[in-house]
Amino acid sequence: MLDINKIRKDFPILQRKVNGKPLVYFDNAATSQTPQQVIDVIVDYYSNYNANIHRGVHTLSQEATDKYEAARNTIQKHFNAKHSYEIILTAGTTESINLVASGFASILKKEDEIIVSALEHHSNIVPWQMLCEKTGAILKVIPMNQEGELEMDSYTELLSDKTKLVFVNHISNALGTINPIELIIEQAHNVGAAVLIDGAQACPHVKPDVQALDVDFYVTSAHKICGPTGVGMLYGKEEWLTKLPPYQGGGEMIDQVSFEKTTYAGLPHKFEAGTPNICGGIAFGAALDYMNAIGFDKIANYENELLAYGTKRLLEIEGLKIYGTSKNKTSVISFNLQGIHPYDVGTLLDKMGIAVRTGHHCAQPIMTFYNIPGTVRASFAFYNTKEEIDALIEGVKKAKMMLS
Repeated sequence: MLDINKIRKDFPILQRKVNGKPLVYFDNAATSQTPQQVIDVIVDYYSNYNANIHRGVHTLSQEATDKYEAARNTIQKHFNAKHSYEIILTAGTTESINLVASGFASILKKEDEIIVSALEHHSNIVPWQMLCEKTGAILKVIPMNQEGELEMDSYTELLSDKTKLVFVNHISNALGTINPIELIIEQAHNVGAAVLIDGAQACPHVKPDVQALDVDFYVTSAHKICGPTGVGMLYGKEEWLTKLPPYQGGGEMIDQVSFEKTTYAGLPHKFEAGTPNICGGIAFGAALDYMNAIGFDKIANYENELLAYGTKRLLEIEGLKIYGTSKNKTSVISFNLQGIHPYDVGTLLDKMGIAVRTGHHCAQPIMTFYNIPGTVRASFAFYNTKEEIDALIEGVKKAKMMLS
């Protein structure tokens, strides 16, 4: 069992009030909160050894370099990558996806096929559309059903020897659906296609093993996992990272430069041009250490308990509909009140100190499928409580009464 009271004391922001009410933070799918242990690491970096890395012989530079590369090793071990140089530190999930899409521009040919799912965030749709425009490749879509699950029979039919790349999210940010990525990866590999998994929503809840998954690329962001914004990870199999060209040119990613010819550094530096988010990378490692100390099995069990409780309580409200009813989902509940715009509900909840996300959640195709403008999304983390869910229920009831 988790000691929730002890855990909540680690998060200073949970002690504040919003509009005179105790903060109830249910926007974790957008950004998780940051514990004091990670904040201390950030303060320590800027207070004691702020310096550029990999380039200096002086003490501060060496200390910063050692901490940064130690964080890379922490990330490698967390995701069970075979080599630390298969971990590319990026600005986040979006940059990681764009890096891979940019690389495939030199690989794909006209009428090659790539497959995306109907459950994707815009960041795992738009870069591939841009890639198709550049290369003439064809984008195909795995459809979804009313429960918010992928139609896997349709996926099987889409696969062919023309398929070069498949990209799906591990967990839907809008609905909380956990996709069967093991099967998706296996079937893609059977036709010789590579697979990229967007793990931004999965990594706060589960601990992916990239070798066990046999995935070619896996991407995520630190700010979903109790870390800072502006930093994330691209895991890529060595064979693929070696094959892809550099994403950006500049310092750090070079071996030799002359006006006649430039040669590039080896992995991971080949993809890490310029001064990185050094403090962010170090704090990313600290955030993973924090969550591992709690234990991902314990986190998942507790969050599933919150999901079941929140689902049950919300469905007690007449006229409330939940979108995304897969049996295999994580602690995200998207819902609407009949006849009431989600933005209005979210605005009133904020007046009561309750933070939820409203809108299309950068997943407009999902909202189009359900023929709705958006949803109210309550997303729970391991530092939330059933008492906070009770406050959400009372807030939704009050919003319904005021807006009906």
